[in-house]
Amino acid sequence: MSVNWDYLVDLISRIDLLEDEDPDAEDIDLVHLRISNIAALKLERFTKLARLCLRQNQISRIELPSNLGQTLKELDLYDNLISHVKGLDDLTNLTLLDLSFNKIKHIKNVSHLTELTDIFFVQNRISTIEGLDELVHLRNLELGANRIREIQGLDNLRALEQLWLGKNKITEMKNLSSLSNLKILSIQSNRLTSITGLSDLHSLEELYISHNALTDLSGLESNTNLRVLDFSNNQVSKLEGISHLTQIEEVWASNNGLSSFEEVERELRDKEKLETVYFEGNPLQTKNPALYRNKVRLALPQLKQIDATYVRLS
Repeated sequence: MSVNWDYLVDLISRIDLLEDEDPDAEDIDLVHLRISNIAALKLERFTKLARLCLRQNQISRIELPSNLGQTLKELDLYDNLISHVKGLDDLTNLTLLDLSFNKIKHIKNVSHLTELTDIFFVQNRISTIEGLDELVHLRNLELGANRIREIQGLDNLRALEQLWLGKNKITEMKNLSSLSNLKILSIQSNRLTSITGLSDLHSLEELYISHNALTDLSGLESNTNLRVLDFSNNQVSKLEGISHLTQIEEVWASNNGLSSFEEVERELRDKEKLETVYFEGNPLQTKNPALYRNKVRLALPQLKQIDATYVRLS
């Protein structure tokens, strides 16, 4: 039996999806319900609403009653049909905004949302980082899977702790020096050929830089607090430039050109906190896979995990 989707959508639009909801509700989730019209939800009756999740619907316009501005803290519109950031004028108390998986080309009309700590624009059509200057309390910025070619527009975001820029078209790490509180930087699957622009990021603890075109690891001299370093799927042939990373706990180096166990031992043996390494797909592993794990264990006896397998305690 065929389904008349137009009829179902019309039927849903007539149904009061929140008829049985407590008018004092602080949290509302309406996920994957083919909602296209926010106004039809009559959200103005929920005078204590703090979190609204409308993921995976068919919303193209943000239309929220003005009275929600007094209470709403989190708005999740992940995976809808939104192409323009509008309709947020009254939501000045928002701390979290998720507009991932939409059709947005420009970051606009968010500068007044100065209480935001987390903002998500993953998988949109954004080519320029803009419109964020006033968001001085922002701690987490997610811009992965867009069309960004240049890192810019972040100078005022000094509170930022996490920056996610994976799957863009970035060729150089730059304009990051003001982010003195940054702890996590994810910039995998871009077009980087070298590690640059990190010298002022002394608080950096996690760096994800896999799937680029790196040939060496120089450029990490000032990042002595790094705990996690992921440079998998690059073209690095020598494990040099990381001997000073005394806080390192995880090294992800799969699918590079590393071939020397002596180099592994020299650079990493004295790292007391190191627990996990990934070297699969390197000549270290591919030339003699039968002996590979034992050789890694001998070089780095402190390890608890080699690739995806935990080390058995003898």
